[in-house]
Amino acid sequence: MIEIHAGPAAEPAAPVALGPSWPMAMWRGFRNRCPHCGEGRLFHRFLKVREACEACGVELHHHRADDLPPYIVIFVVGHVVGLGVLETEMRLDVPLWFQMTFWPGLALIGSLLLLQPTKGAVVGLQYALGMHGFSAIRRAGARPEDGPAQQETETRDGGRTDGRHIGSGRP
Repeated sequence: MIEIHAGPAAEPAAPVALGPSWPMAMWRGFRNRCPHCGEGRLFHRFLKVREACEACGVELHHHRADDLPPYIVIFVVGHVVGLGVLETEMRLDVPLWFQMTFWPGLALIGSLLLLQPTKGAVVGLQYALGMHGFSAIRRAGARPEDGPAQQETETRDGGRTDGRHIGSGRP
């Protein structure tokens, strides 16, 4: 009779937590916290993201938030202010000088208040989805300790950022 012994490769691997879910990472970023641990501060200055988290050390400089946060802020603030202007014109008799000072001021204050939290939420979403350089950070927690690390190919000029190699013949 043939005996088959199961080795370490046949044992089921323990589940590895890859980090928070995308809503949790976005909420942490919205609150100016690290999307990974929720403890360290995300921003160094008003819109300058820190190089790394001060609490857990995860690198944050990989983000590419670029123009999405201002577009979201313009969309939200524009709709709120636009609705306010329309409702004021239709229902109230407010002097023009008041409207010409109040609505632009409200738009400016609303934009400044929403811009940093919105950028934090976008950075949190990029972290949770493993976009850009965050993919290597997320995979680092998922690989076996004694196994080989999957090589990451990172470029900013249109190359693949998902770990697959271009033209090397390897899968």
